[in-house]
Amino acid sequence: MENVIKKSDFVLSPYMKRDNVRAAFQILNTLGPYIFLWFLAAEATKFSIFLLPPVVLLLVLFSLRCFSLMHDCGHYSLFESKKVNRVVGFILGLVNAIPQYWWSRDHAFHHKTNGDWERYRSIGDFLSTIEFAQLSPFDQKLYGILRHPWMIFPGGFFYLAFKPRLILIDETFRFIAHAVSCWRKNSAMTRSEIIRTYKPQNWTTAGEFWDVLLNNVCVISSWILLCRWLGTGFFLGTYSVVLMLSAAIFICVFFVQHNFEGAYAHKTEGWDYLQGAIEGSSYLDIPEILKWFTADISYHSIHHLSEKIPNYNLRACHQRNHHLLTQTKTIRIRDMLACSKLILWDSEDDRLVSIQTFYRQQSRSSF
Repeated sequence: MENVIKKSDFVLSPYMKRDNVRAAFQILNTLGPYIFLWFLAAEATKFSIFLLPPVVLLLVLFSLRCFSLMHDCGHYSLFESKKVNRVVGFILGLVNAIPQYWWSRDHAFHHKTNGDWERYRSIGDFLSTIEFAQLSPFDQKLYGILRHPWMIFPGGFFYLAFKPRLILIDETFRFIAHAVSCWRKNSAMTRSEIIRTYKPQNWTTAGEFWDVLLNNVCVISSWILLCRWLGTGFFLGTYSVVLMLSAAIFICVFFVQHNFEGAYAHKTEGWDYLQGAIEGSSYLDIPEILKWFTADISYHSIHHLSEKIPNYNLRACHQRNHHLLTQTKTIRIRDMLACSKLILWDSEDDRLVSIQTFYRQQSRSSF
């Protein structure tokens, strides 16, 4: 990218305007079909189990769209009101069992550090080549297995179905241990003092705690009610498949929008936010129907230039600034498998490489 390009060169402000009516329509045309499809799935199984797969496919796609719109709410870019974004985002989070506010705080860090691989190691917590070289042969092999493309299925399911539950359990036990320790040191300590001195490991603010707690209460309650209404086997079986597939797709989309050949992967020193947005984010060239279900997140460089642009303005903003995005990489579906191999950060050359490339470099340097 030429250094003369500045963020001020981009026309962004006109596209940051939010439209409450349009946003409300997006919520209705997403949650409405999603709820109806669950009813349709239950009715379909009464006639033939072979009618279920196409309904499940549609459930996966609408689940994906729920996550995409939840993502917008996390940036406060869907509706004009911050409060409405929080409330709607919380509801959308229930669909995929993820605490929206807790998730969005972590996602905000990604936006602040995109392309700075010393501070943020992408979705897979990837190692640098130096760190990878220090692992034992067994740990190197294990690292590759855990980040194999097929792992997006169990990994995505765990992330949505189990992680929000486990972090609440983990933090509860941590707090109990902290309280016991405080009382042993000073039996006169009040409850408020114990709470004030506790440092959570899984969230940073009280708002995140309440979001995680309320999400867990609502999600687990809804699971119990839907098991009783639809049948435990049918609901848990169908829901697990929907959750696993939608999570896998979104992880895949997120991954290839930042991990690709030539992606901007810099050290903190000399890191540039603008380059991180333009060269560290790709344009995902996918069919129009998938762009709708992912709420146009494929226009990712524009999204990183300003996360305040609502999804329904991303395409127009991308087209308006297309001449300034010549360094943005275009990724197609056929490129995704190649992208999945780039799971190491070469901190010396500021680039992403595969394990195979690392071994080849090691082999050449040994001669």
